[in-house]
Amino acid sequence: MRSFHLPGRSPVIARYGMAATSHPSASLAAIETLRRGGNAVDAAIAATALLCVIEPAMTGIGGDCFALLHKPGLGLIGLNASGRAPAAATPQWYAGAGIKQIEVTTAHAVTVPGAIDGWSMLLADHGTMTLSDVLAPAIEAAEHGFAVAPRVAHDWAGLWPKIKLHAGARQHLLIAGRPPRAGDIMRFPALAATLKAIARDGRDAFYAGPIAEDIVSELKALGGLHTLHDFAAQRASYVTPISVPYAGVELNELPPNNQGVVALIMLRMLDRLGVRDYPASSAERYHVMLECGRLAYAARDAFLADPDHASVAVSQMLSDGFIADLCARIDPKRRIATLGPIPRPGGSDTTCLSVVDRNGMAVSFINSLFSGFGSGIVTAKTGVVLQNRGTGFVLDPTHDNCIAPGKRPLHTLVPALATKAGKPWLSFGVMGGAFQAAGHAQVLTNMVDYKMDVQEAIDHPRIFFDGDAVHYEQPLSGTIAPALTALGHPMSLRADPWGGGQAIELDAQRGILIGGSDARKDGCALGI
Repeated sequence: MRSFHLPGRSPVIARYGMAATSHPSASLAAIETLRRGGNAVDAAIAATALLCVIEPAMTGIGGDCFALLHKPGLGLIGLNASGRAPAAATPQWYAGAGIKQIEVTTAHAVTVPGAIDGWSMLLADHGTMTLSDVLAPAIEAAEHGFAVAPRVAHDWAGLWPKIKLHAGARQHLLIAGRPPRAGDIMRFPALAATLKAIARDGRDAFYAGPIAEDIVSELKALGGLHTLHDFAAQRASYVTPISVPYAGVELNELPPNNQGVVALIMLRMLDRLGVRDYPASSAERYHVMLECGRLAYAARDAFLADPDHASVAVSQMLSDGFIADLCARIDPKRRIATLGPIPRPGGSDTTCLSVVDRNGMAVSFINSLFSGFGSGIVTAKTGVVLQNRGTGFVLDPTHDNCIAPGKRPLHTLVPALATKAGKPWLSFGVMGGAFQAAGHAQVLTNMVDYKMDVQEAIDHPRIFFDGDAVHYEQPLSGTIAPALTALGHPMSLRADPWGGGQAIELDAQRGILIGGSDARKDGCALGI
């Protein structure tokens, strides 16, 4: 529990329902949906759709989504609604065009958006409301305007150079040529009209007809390979979650092409190395977590791909032998200078939210454009900001994650749901591009090993690597950062904190819900 003498957030406690999101209006939209009789799926999609309007740098209907839910009577359900590459996107085409890397702000970075199809599937199969019902708050905000929140304004301003590159982005995302400031009122009339069409005619309004035609036309004009057939063919799918046990709980993640396996590899390594023996805020703990992360992410980059197009040996990546090999490389007293080859196993930015309803359905939901404002491409007529998930591909034809027709890229979006004795215990997610999987490992071990409450676990200072540099948050400047420098880590203070996080703990013994929301964002947890 935090000291009430100091500034900070207490966890939110409620009985009948809870939502934790990165924006107060989205949390309220979810709660209002629950109050109107909707379930956790209805509330999660209502909140997500609103975030696509009021937090547009982080998420949008031109992006992808993933979900993990635990539904009473059905257990765990996983949804993968990631978009696919165009049918004409072959490594041979890129080689012939002299393109050696997919750049963020090009049309080639845009995969077919999967979010709307995912929302529609999840709502039809597990919700109780219609798209018209759950899109109403988003339409209201887009049409009549919303006040820009402080963190949203900060992110918007930092992305001005990207916004200025594209005419549609300048048209829709700037006020008199500048980013909005905190408190400015923004309206997105074109996006409101697009949302109204989806509310009226369903997912097909987005993947066929005028909306799809406008998006495809915009991308083709910028050199893209997309066709209307690519949009019509987009489909989300249900997937079987993957998991590992850790000190009495089971962490459940989504399988590849999602990077959830990285969090599981890290947990297995941390368990084997006994990281819980180090104090929570010690340089020793951060050192071991960094080294485990470097190795787990190296395995991700080497082997993770779309399982429809490549063999991804998840069970072997979590096997005792593979984990032992990785752990044997770690020196508790020194950073590994060179990771060496990872043994091949045999066989940016985001919004995440959690909702739990009165019947015990728990939903961990994540929706994203990837980088801030995605590709920076915004269609003039529809106002849709398009993602840059195509940058998750490589163009080396010998690599499992090489771009190919209809293929899904390596995906950083990772919702998480931890269970105890088969029952939902923690619905959570951590934003921040590649950091997300490491964030899952940190939040979970904060709670399990160090008995932090859900808010403390989210608030705890974060550290992560980007290439060779290790970026730390300001609270670690005093003693931790110098101690890690002495262990060989090239330390650098991060300009902005690492991502965000939302979580809801289900305390079955007392019949209560305990929510936490990251102060790194503008949001909050609300309960009823």
